[in-house]
Amino acid sequence: MTESEEFDDLIRRAAAGDQPAATALFGHYHERLKKMVRLRMDRRLRGRVDAEDVLQEAYLDASRRLREYVADPPGSFFLWLRGLAGQKLIDAMRHHLGVQKRDAGMEVSLYRGALPEATSMSLAAQLLGRLTSPSLAAIRAETQLKVQEALNDMDPVDREVLVLRHFEHLSNAETAELLGIKKSAASKRYIIAIKRLKDVLQNVPGFEERF
Repeated sequence: MTESEEFDDLIRRAAAGDQPAATALFGHYHERLKKMVRLRMDRRLRGRVDAEDVLQEAYLDASRRLREYVADPPGSFFLWLRGLAGQKLIDAMRHHLGVQKRDAGMEVSLYRGALPEATSMSLAAQLLGRLTSPSLAAIRAETQLKVQEALNDMDPVDREVLVLRHFEHLSNAETAELLGIKKSAASKRYIIAIKRLKDVLQNVPGFEERF
């Protein structure tokens, strides 16, 4: 049995009610999903809701719908599970934040897709997280604004490709599937987006091998 066949068998066993199989199935993607939730969580929600809580709700929903997935798979299992996790994040934001709008200013949403958008502020913070020493912290604020400006100036699809490929670590094929574009287009957009960030970060200490 190949690795792909073994994984398909794991999904079928989980759908049939095998709890250890379900635990192994969800555990396989847990860290990737947690990173996605943290990246796309509105900063006003942090402290009220934990990424683990969002994922537990997603896993419960997935367990109830696994038979439906097996009967008629809409695409890759990971992207299906990621979509459920994203919906639970949206539910949490609606419950705690209501219809409040994002803050104005530099925190611009990156792509108006089905999931909550990562923002230029959250992505810049991720990229500059290692600038913690006193000598580097002094240039952090200025650099973060430059990174945010570079992100805000990108085409929305280029920005989302960057989020999916570089931050969520999706494959080029998964990125193309999610955005409904050709693989070649997804690859080209990723190269363009990375070059833009390299140009901004090339003189920042500690980022020579970041990309």
